[in-house]
Amino acid sequence: MLSSGIKFKSFKFKKSSNKYKKILFKLLDSNIQVINSLSNKYKFNYTKKSISKFKKNKYYRLIGMGGSILGTQAIYDFLNQKVKKNFSFIDNLKPFRQKNKKKYTNLIVSKSGNTIETIVNANILISKKDENLFITENNPSYLYLLAEKLKAEIIHHNNYIGGRYSVLSEVGMLPAELMGLNTNKFKQLNSIIKNTKFLNSLTSSVASSLYFIKQNKFNSIIINYDENSENLFKWYQQLVAESLGKAGKGILPIVSTMPRDNHSVMQLYLDGFNNNFYTFFYVGGDKSSLIKNSDILSSKNYLKNKNLNNVIFSQKEATENVFRKKNIPFRSFEIKKRDEKTLGELFCFFILETILIGKALNINPFDQPAVELIKKETKKLLT
Repeated sequence: MLSSGIKFKSFKFKKSSNKYKKILFKLLDSNIQVINSLSNKYKFNYTKKSISKFKKNKYYRLIGMGGSILGTQAIYDFLNQKVKKNFSFIDNLKPFRQKNKKKYTNLIVSKSGNTIETIVNANILISKKDENLFITENNPSYLYLLAEKLKAEIIHHNNYIGGRYSVLSEVGMLPAELMGLNTNKFKQLNSIIKNTKFLNSLTSSVASSLYFIKQNKFNSIIINYDENSENLFKWYQQLVAESLGKAGKGILPIVSTMPRDNHSVMQLYLDGFNNNFYTFFYVGGDKSSLIKNSDILSSKNYLKNKNLNNVIFSQKEATENVFRKKNIPFRSFEIKKRDEKTLGELFCFFILETILIGKALNINPFDQPAVELIKKETKKLLT
């Protein structure tokens, strides 16, 4: 077990990870604010009292791009059964056919305050009847000035935490608070660094990933069996790709939805080119649609008394067995508890893993210089 909520099977090809433990402990002692945000040491730029007035509404709309919204989407979907409020997410440019008549609390999130897609969507969607709350840096950016014009609440986004690392800062925790979730339970860094199994699994995964890169295996494919975790892995996809894709290096994260993809790309995974490594992800659950025994034909009697979870779990186990027989490298997460603590541990695992891989590859995991080129070129074409 990685923890009480997560069963973890590491890559079969275990590599020495002692030096990565040393790098990890050095990082933990270095007072890096991104890492501090994973713990209760981090102080939010808001209080529960200061945002209590926003808890009265029923409908919320998040407007943002990339790391400003993906982590919050992951939280909302993964813990959806615990959330009683209605949240919608505007995370791309697309036509809006008509304005909704509902009164929204809009959360407009952009670290720089100048994200063009967020500016455009906010312009189209915000109406006079809405409440507005902006999370942005304390600078006179476009969105900061817009918030002042609208007399909206402004929560400062710390400039030392990039969007993809911000899920356990104001960016993800303020919306989680409005969802009625326990934000303290997300903060798992202090406990996991005392968990030997967690640290061994983390550093072993780092060592294995670096070994795969040396073997020209650059594709990290997520075999995801949980529909409510789709946005968790879209968040993971940005985290890994944007943090490590530099100087001709990097890992390409690909999210594969199961069991649907058994009927499309699985043939390639099992018998195609050999430059992938895999992560299986499954979430257990008690409630699931039962198969109607009376409608099952005799040729498929083994389906009787089963439910959807039984079928999905069997497919996951069968696929792992085949991967094992074919010596295809994979690790496996099996989630036992769908709660804030478990999701906080997953956020910590993937963030620390990504930072450690970046440090080992001698690249800066915290910047994204190439993306800025497209922003500048877009502005030039629109001017």
